[in-house]
Amino acid sequence: MTLSTQSNFADPDAAYRLVVEAHRGLSDEDSASLDTALVLILANHIGDAEVLRQAIALAKRQLGSADKKTTTKDNT
Repeated sequence: MTLSTQSNFADPDAAYRLVVEAHRGLSDEDSASLDTALVLILANHIGDAEVLRQAIALAKRQLGSADKKTTTKDNT
């Protein structure tokens, strides 16, 4: 199995809102704990270490891209 990067949601915006709303009113610490629990629950649901490895690599690459965008903006 390979990582699917296309949206599988009928309404991706609604899915995004669900995640954002789940964090509303939480402290930074509780928000981080929620993210950790959610990642572990969904990773278990996927149940494929190779897909998880691919997802981690993609997320790390996207973090690097976000850092570059912020640095570029700050330096202009």
